[in-house]
Amino acid sequence: MKEIIEICGIALITSVCVLGLKKYAPETSVLLAITGGAFILIRVLARVSPIMEQISSLTAGGEYAEILVKTLGICVICQFVSEACKDAGQGALASKVEFSSRVAVIVTAMPLFRNILHTAMELMK
Repeated sequence: MKEIIEICGIALITSVCVLGLKKYAPETSVLLAITGGAFILIRVLARVSPIMEQISSLTAGGEYAEILVKTLGICVICQFVSEACKDAGQGALASKVEFSSRVAVIVTAMPLFRNILHTAMELMK
């Protein structure tokens, strides 16, 4: 609970500062917003690490766990970058990051799709 209150506080303080700077120094306000977002992301990722370790240990570190961890990492990183691009007024760039993340998730999960398809074909025989 303490961590989420800290994160919300950081977000509110960053937002107020960004709004104050936007009129006088728009470039600086964008950098401040990205920095605040990065700081929050780092705080959150510190809390996610134990969860990922538990997921890996529950699945005995198999191929599926590796795919899960990689796809979750792709999603988190690309979501952060996309939102940072949107904050900077670069909506088109944000859309390309989002599209790239979808392609990366599909490519990463392809071995899983292949195994499911192979299993389905074996069951049909």
